[in-house]
Amino acid sequence: MGCFECCIKCLGGVPYASLVATILCFSGVALFCGCGHVALTGTLTILENHFSKITTDHAMLTDIIQLMQYVIYGIASFFFLYGIILLAEGFYTTSAVKELHSEFKTTVCGRCISGMFVFLTYILGIAWLGVFGFSAVPVFLFYNMWSTCAAMRSPMANLTSIDSICVDVRQYGIIPWNATPGKACGSTLGDICNTSEFYLSYHLYIVACAGAGATVIALLIYMMATTYNFAVLKFKSREDCCTKF
Repeated sequence: MGCFECCIKCLGGVPYASLVATILCFSGVALFCGCGHVALTGTLTILENHFSKITTDHAMLTDIIQLMQYVIYGIASFFFLYGIILLAEGFYTTSAVKELHSEFKTTVCGRCISGMFVFLTYILGIAWLGVFGFSAVPVFLFYNMWSTCAAMRSPMANLTSIDSICVDVRQYGIIPWNATPGKACGSTLGDICNTSEFYLSYHLYIVACAGAGATVIALLIYMMATTYNFAVLKFKSREDCCTKF
């Protein structure tokens, strides 16, 4: 067998679906975790400087944000390992690899592990749908504030008094109702929208939401790949049983 034929045969053993899903998963999780971590810090800075100047009023929110940042570290570490494991599982269960190694034999333990990956990937896919929906909430809140500021600056608005236009973050449940000042109106609101923290956090939340969406797509590809691999293992086990008689 020539070198070219050998390379083609080796490339045929690459689980391209798992490979694409792994790259997409790593990219999505990196965007979600990195951008989400920085955006949460910027959000806390905006709240402390403009909406809740008394520390005790947003102490619980500060603890929740810090907890979410620690959770982000755990998510990044877990999916780095899980993506590598799924990619390795894809290499060893693809039908092309079985053709390369004619002595490949399936075991009950191997089929159980493959089935566990199918179940776990489905659970993670459902969980990340919730994460994707949750990550859209801060995008919606920041968009409302940005659109309000854009309306104030628009020459077509024809506003008599911009001080009557306010954004009250207390109505979203982010900070308690006794927080002071709790809202920003007129020029103060415009100044908030012009800060670097607002601009950066808004766009980072958008990127983090996109990263969560990419992770959902990657998990969907993983679902199809792991389900196919499990079906191949089941078929191979039946084939092995038939050859014994």
